[in-house]
Amino acid sequence: MKNTYYTPGPAELYPTFYQHLQQAMDEQIGSISHRSQKFRDIYKFTDEQLRTLLSIPATHGIFFTGSASEVWERILLNCVEYESFHAVNGSFSQKFYDYAVALKKHAHVLQKPFGEGFDAAEIEVPAYAELVCLTHNETSSGVQMKPADIHKLKRKYPKKLFCVDMVSSAPYPDLDFGIIDSAFFSVQKAFGMPAGLGVWIASQTCLEKAERLQKTDDFTIGAHHNLPTLWKHYKDFETPATPNVLYIYLLGKIAEDFNRIGIDTIRKQTEEKARMIYKFLESSDAYEPFVKKEQHRSQTVVVATTHKPSADVISSGKSVNMIVGSGYGKFKESQIRIANFPATSTEQVAALIEQLKQA
Repeated sequence: MKNTYYTPGPAELYPTFYQHLQQAMDEQIGSISHRSQKFRDIYKFTDEQLRTLLSIPATHGIFFTGSASEVWERILLNCVEYESFHAVNGSFSQKFYDYAVALKKHAHVLQKPFGEGFDAAEIEVPAYAELVCLTHNETSSGVQMKPADIHKLKRKYPKKLFCVDMVSSAPYPDLDFGIIDSAFFSVQKAFGMPAGLGVWIASQTCLEKAERLQKTDDFTIGAHHNLPTLWKHYKDFETPATPNVLYIYLLGKIAEDFNRIGIDTIRKQTEEKARMIYKFLESSDAYEPFVKKEQHRSQTVVVATTHKPSADVISSGKSVNMIVGSGYGKFKESQIRIANFPATSTEQVAALIEQLKQA
């Protein structure tokens, strides 16, 4: 019997992944040149499907990286001359900040305890911060920031560049790319693919900043995959170096599947499954939601505190081929993390809830 993975990434593969992979093998996608017309057609198709799915305007380019983590470095090198600002409330928003420090930027930070969320009203961005770094969904702690709050902040600080980490939530968040400058995600979470591809969305405004910095004496925007070089090749649907052609192909196919379902339907299904999980946790004597404020609870990565060692809960699930994630970092032994991505159906979520009752 096959496992069902409720882990927050790598996660359950999307049901159509297998047929798309077979088609890619039949078409020998893994062997084609990234300078061929066939690859340009693949890039263009994936670009079109992602634009439709996420409502990305023509002012923004879509680029491929080795991972989402790579984008932390790319955006900081290309869009920050001196200062960045980071809202940190978990391990991955912390790493974004740590990258800024490692790159010798003057990184401002507003920090909240693990498991607490941010509202727009409580965030004051320093006057000289050039880039505002926000995390829509904190994978480690199960906290989400509402897109409405992200948009409100951008309207309050319209001249600052805004970058949103949507690694463990895309395509769920309804971000307005008419005002949001940049966002990024990876494919091994809600897109139901194996790890190995990052997607970076960046605006023309980001490009203009990078081009200005590139001309500044004694300043580097990076030698590998800097934004002007990515954009130059993107105009012809090419990449500076050999990319993961197979995964770009598969991402386009799965994005097309999502578009057939409709993003509104996917969002409603996500919210319905999340309601099921949180309702169970709130009524249980064995578990409780880690994130206390309902408005800050993630819809895509649910974190639960377990009243028995989480290893016992995880082991019980494994015995019936249901794999849930452990807590992150110091919470490894007292929490479980449940991914609520499109690859898991309402029926599978209901089955997991029944299993957790018995664990």
